[in-house]
Amino acid sequence: MKVVIAGARGLVGRATAGHFTAQGENVIALDHAGLDISSEDNVNAVLDREQPDLVINCAAWTDVDACELDYQRAVKANALGPELLALGCRRVGGLLITLSSDYVFDGEKDGFYTQRDQPSPLSKYAMSKLAGEQRAQQAWARTIVVRSGYIFGKGGNNFLSTFLARTQGGAPVKVVNDSFGTPTYAPHLAARLYELARMDLPGLYHVVNSGEGASFEDFARAAFAITSLNSELLESTNMAALKRPAPRPKNSRLKCLLSDALGLRPMPYWKDAVKAFVAGETTPLATQLSEAR
Repeated sequence: MKVVIAGARGLVGRATAGHFTAQGENVIALDHAGLDISSEDNVNAVLDREQPDLVINCAAWTDVDACELDYQRAVKANALGPELLALGCRRVGGLLITLSSDYVFDGEKDGFYTQRDQPSPLSKYAMSKLAGEQRAQQAWARTIVVRSGYIFGKGGNNFLSTFLARTQGGAPVKVVNDSFGTPTYAPHLAARLYELARMDLPGLYHVVNSGEGASFEDFARAAFAITSLNSELLESTNMAALKRPAPRPKNSRLKCLLSDALGLRPMPYWKDAVKAFVAGETTPLATQLSEAR
């Protein structure tokens, strides 16, 4: 199939382009310069030219605190963009997969959030991402929305890679102990996107690595245990102490109600995914899934 990937320079975009290419698909990987999803003219021109079977939207403005200070820009990138891609896909008849966030929930629930839970975003970033889900699905019935969170991997700006780089240089890092989510390794997410694309079943999916989830501190300490870095460089703190502009949910752990019903195997355990990230492992997902059962 012919696949257009928006936001291909980002963490998930790179992993997705690599995985789909490895599967033999015809991938057109476009960064912001090649495909500005907030420009109707640009979206229409690219999709009319390429006539893709599938568009994967990995483009977004993910700076949560900056979104709080510039909501119009957040809406343009995170809500209008998915809608324009959906309208373009409707015109050319292609499937759309668009990425959303675990932050659409307010964090008041104990346990995992599923597709049955009502979103209640706290921040402007989360509001814009939820609007993107809704606009895309309303614009084109053949839309798959994938929520994920705590995404990490190589080649992108994310919590895990950032703090590992800093601590390897001897710099201390503050890690939050009262915010919980489900870590997700970008290559594993990309592989699941491929499975969903092949199934072509529109709907809402939660895609995260398996396990009980973790706080940012748990996440960091797991990586330190693997790398044998000096754990004294980790400074435990709480969300209130950081005084960040945007509120975050205390709990945004996700679980998918559809995966088992559709015969999708569990994603690898998140601590194994951290080991894979640290080791630079490239074991095919199918092997890891069979080992995870």
